[in-house]
Order: sequence, then structure tokens, then C-alpha cells
Amino acid sequence: MSRGKRIAGALAIPAGVLIVCMLISMSCGVSLFGSPLSRITFVRAGANVLLVTFALSINLNSGRFDFSIGSAALLSSVISSMITLKLNAGPVVMLILSVVIGGILGLLSGFVYVTVKLPPIIVSLGMALFYEGMAFTLTGGHGVSFASNTALLGFGTVTNYLLISAAALILMIAVFDHTSFGYEYKALVSGQKVAVNTGIREVPNALICYLIAGALMGAQGFISATNNGAITMSLNFGSISPMFMAFLPMFIGGFIGRYTSDKVGYLLGALTSATISLTYIRLDIPSSTQQIVSALLMVTFLIYLNNEGKLKQLLKH
Repeated sequence: MSRGKRIAGALAIPAGVLIVCMLISMSCGVSLFGSPLSRITFVRAGANVLLVTFALSINLNSGRFDFSIGSAALLSSVISSMITLKLNAGPVVMLILSVVIGGILGLLSGFVYVTVKLPPIIVSLGMALFYEGMAFTLTGGHGVSFASNTALLGFGTVTNYLLISAAALILMIAVFDHTSFGYEYKALVSGQKVAVNTGIREVPNALICYLIAGALMGAQGFISATNNGAITMSLNFGSISPMFMAFLPMFIGGFIGRYTSDKVGYLLGALTSATISLTYIRLDIPSSTQQIVSALLMVTFLIYLNNEGKLKQLLKH
């Protein structure tokens, strides 16, 4: 396949969604990117979705569905914000703490998984409840407010969000495409039994996967916390909801990955999802309607993927 076809194939969905969303907005008398706030909202949504998509895909591609990533983001942001506020430090300190603590929490989830040897779904649900309970206990159920630290509230700029997104993309490409760990990870994904028989150690690889996923979710928790100006508590699996926003961009990214790397595919999928989210906001669409439309979009795309071969045969005739 030529480079031109690869570029066209990779950009077809993001560009198509962008054009449709802009036309819909214009028909309603609204400019999609008409204000600085809109641009910040778009880049922030892209960064949020990208981080969650990366974190979810790392274990999901290996057959491990991790429900605890949202609770890891919650607990890491709670602990890092409490330390930051106590030290009266700035957003960079909180970001570093969030990433480090998120990585530790992810590693702990992985350690429990490889130790108890239960299905990953069961382990992750238990860890999600545990992390939610820890966050609730640490804050007394009242959450954390950043009203006393204006520096944290001022972190949200296009440049800062782009830097975090670029760092996450570079990390994923460097670790999974240019290290021995990454090669072993791909081997395990392609055929776990064969890879283990050749001497690849599954447990250390899984632990590193959980570590990286947790660190990415720590960054996502930091973005959400500093954007909202406060951290509200979630119990009874309330922290699971952020991971569902990653499914559509992950499926889109997997499709785009045919024309480029899967990491770039996830990035373009996240930008596509951010464009749709910005359209919802600019048109003031109720959250219930947003959920219905997003679900329909995902189901439609999955139907297309499942019947892609048949559709191509019909088009040939």
C-alpha cells in the first residue's frame, strides 16, 4: 500500500467526523472552534480520552479487562492533591505525584492479579472497590477542593494538555515498539502459550503492563481533578464510568491502525471522540442524549467492522 493511501486511510474517519460535526454546528449557527474555551475543551477531552484509551488497551489486548483503572485515577489524584495542598506546591508536583502513585496502584493491582490467580475481571472489580473505599476514607467522604491553590486551577492550557498527550504517545511508542519488553508483550498477545514456551516470562510482563496503565491513569486523574477544581468521591463502582469513554476511540484506533501504528490510531481515535464531545457541548445536548448517540455510534461502527467483508463484496457487485 502506498504512503498516500495509508495517510488517506488513517485520516478518513477523523476528517470525516470533523467535517460532519462542523457542518452540523454551522447549521445550528454555532462555530465549533469559535472561542479559546472551545479549543481548550477539545484538547483537554483529547488528552483525557487518549490516556484512558492507552491504559485500557494495554491490558485489554492481552485479554485482561481491568475495571480498576478509574479508581486508580481517583485515588492517585486524591493522595497527590492532599500532599500538594499540604506542601502548597504547584501543578507540576501534583502531576508527578499522580503519575508515580498511579503507577504504584496499578502495580499493586497487577501483583494481586498474578498472586491470587483469579480471572482479571473479578480481581479488578475487587481492587476498584478497595481503591474507592480508600479515597472515601482519606477524604472523609467530602472529596478534595483546590480553592486554596489557584496554581492548580490555572494548569488547564492547550500547551499543557498537548505536552501531556505528546509525553504519553512517546512513552507508548518507545516502550511497546522499541524495547525488549514491547517485543515480548506483542509475542504474548499474538500467542501466549507459544511465547511462554519460548522462555518469555508472562508475570513480569503483566506487572509492567499494570504499572504503565496505572501511571497513565494517574495523569488522567490529575487532568480531571485540576479541570474540575475539586475531586468528588465515587463509591459502588462509580469510578468505572471514565473507562467507557475509551471504547469507541479504541475501536476506531484499531481500525486506523491498519494504515499506521496502533498508537497513532488511538491518538486519531481520541481526537475523533474529542470532536464529537465538543459538538455535544457546543450544541448544548443533554447528557442522556449524548449517551444514546455515543452508544449508537459505537454499535454502528462495530456492526460495520463485523460485516466489512460482506459490504466490500456488495460494493464490488
